[in-house]
Amino acid sequence: MPRLVIENLVLTLEEGESVLDCLLRHNVEIPYGCQAGICQSCLMRGSGDIPESAQKGLNEPLRMQNYFLACQYQPQNDVWIHLPDTGNFEVEVDSLDHLTPEVVRLRLSKPEDYEYRAGQYLNVFHDGKSRSYSLASLPGDPFLELHIRRVPKGLFSHWIFERLAQGSRVEIGPATGNCFYIPGQFKQPLLLIGTGTGLAPLYGIVRDALSQGHAGPIYLYHGSSTLEGLYLQESLKKLTDRYPHFHYIPCLSRGPVSGDIKPGRADEIALSEHPDLRSWRVYICGNPEMVKAAQKKCYLAGAGLQEIFSDPFLPAQS
Repeated sequence: MPRLVIENLVLTLEEGESVLDCLLRHNVEIPYGCQAGICQSCLMRGSGDIPESAQKGLNEPLRMQNYFLACQYQPQNDVWIHLPDTGNFEVEVDSLDHLTPEVVRLRLSKPEDYEYRAGQYLNVFHDGKSRSYSLASLPGDPFLELHIRRVPKGLFSHWIFERLAQGSRVEIGPATGNCFYIPGQFKQPLLLIGTGTGLAPLYGIVRDALSQGHAGPIYLYHGSSTLEGLYLQESLKKLTDRYPHFHYIPCLSRGPVSGDIKPGRADEIALSEHPDLRSWRVYICGNPEMVKAAQKKCYLAGAGLQEIFSDPFLPAQS
């Protein structure tokens, strides 16, 4: 009979038994709901080749990460599984660099075997609270890179800007999120729209796509209401010089513009220049109102729902 290995437990599956039923029979507490593969409450990760039937209804990013629905998976061979919450990590601050007076680049030491994809996010913990920050680094980097914007009276941004220093210890959680590059369709056009530090995940996604040999056109529109908010311009322009099929378009919604900066909102400019998004893949990150509006516009422009990925930067509630 196949065995189910989870943490320090080795369980034997009965014939025709699902992963969920096996765990419940052995009094292993996991979240679940409908048991019909609809609510996705019993989502978890496994090893090896996961059958398509156990991933029905999951989007491509989740399938790529070997996620499956425990209620729908009836293993025929031994399988190692991981619960969604894999624990937190204590890491060290490698460096803090002020990209602008209002944005700092925080690089943290990467724990051994820390798995993530560029564009996902992690939680940072401090004083009994947590905040989510997107990853701008690549999995091959020896550090985890976050871009932090100073928020007036913000508990976390004040702590990061004023208290953290090289060598400080920080607690983080595992990486999560579905906003990352998916290889396979190397000639598919990519449209990326971001505002503020919504650039962080997009910066990671663009470099990940380029490093994996993506040959289709890539357009990155980054918007801000202030000139200082358009950070990393030099780095992004160097990428355009190196990769002719990558296009970086900075957008300023207020005030006079000069050089290559375009006047207006990033999402509006992007949609006006690309009114037909059939066969495109789209990534939208940043201000939640912009993300919601841009998602609708991109769908109406022809982008499929399964091809629109987003990461709205929701404000902290406390």
